[in-house]
Amino acid sequence: MIEVHYFASIRERLGCDMELLATPSALATVNEVIDALVQKHGEPWSKVLCEGRVLAAVNQLVSELNAPVKDGDEVAFFPPVTGG
Repeated sequence: MIEVHYFASIRERLGCDMELLATPSALATVNEVIDALVQKHGEPWSKVLCEGRVLAAVNQLVSELNAPVKDGDEVAFFPPVTGG
């Protein structure tokens, strides 16, 4: 299983803060996690995770969308943040 977390406006738009995702052997990157989530949930997830700007973290380290994931990892999605 992969533990998936959604933060800030992403959480608000999806109405979900966390879920567990089964990890078939084909699930190897953050992008593939996104694909699996879109397949599972449909258009709302596609609009938020594929069409908008989304940052990801794997095991609490900011990661590229092509970063590897494996069973037991935590993947988090959050919007870009700015400082001032």
